[in-house]
Amino acid sequence: MATARKLTFAGGEPFRFCIMTSGLRSVRDKTIAYLRQDHDLNSPDCFASLLEAVNAFTVSLRRVAQEDGDALHAGDLTFNLHAIIGGQLREDPEPSMFLIYPEGNWIQVDRRTPYLTIGSTSYGKPILDRALSFETEIRHALKLAYLAFDSTRFSSTDVGYPLDMATFSSETRTWRETQFQQDDLIDQRRWWNEHIKQLAESMPDGPWVDKLVQSQSDKISPIREPRR
Repeated sequence: MATARKLTFAGGEPFRFCIMTSGLRSVRDKTIAYLRQDHDLNSPDCFASLLEAVNAFTVSLRRVAQEDGDALHAGDLTFNLHAIIGGQLREDPEPSMFLIYPEGNWIQVDRRTPYLTIGSTSYGKPILDRALSFETEIRHALKLAYLAFDSTRFSSTDVGYPLDMATFSSETRTWRETQFQQDDLIDQRRWWNEHIKQLAESMPDGPWVDKLVQSQSDKISPIREPRR
């Protein structure tokens, strides 16, 4: 089975930015094709700021929506492309990240939204909501990102490997990226499966035990015939 990368980079060093998408592959490919047609995505000077890149992406996205929206709807398909664009370009004082909706509107990450998710988000979201904050150290954040992906992969049939991961350094304005197959993370998967069971077993009993679990003293002794 062929798989496609979930992460695309654009721009030239040292001003690269990333594009992540979920939804119909055909919509994604056509949107990025139009973006490449109108802008030299291999050039470090293609956009002065990340906001400029986001606005250019939305122009291409809306163009695809106008051209293909009705045909997709007639074929019982939803125009559902969501995108996350992140990075730090020449005029940006700090790194930033934007979530773009199929309609072309967007929101920006800040301290109130320390992470953005697209695609099948419900299974991994509880992990991120409970443990991830704006101040989370990068090593810890990467673990949480993996656990959120693994929880989604485990419970959703349309999510799977490969897993693309990337980090950005604002000091050097450089990206580091890598990709993992399922066998690459077998130790982490086994560790999590074992320890999540142990955590559940070691959790203090709740008040439901007295109300719902039969105690030893409540058990009815079997009826025996009297001795003769």
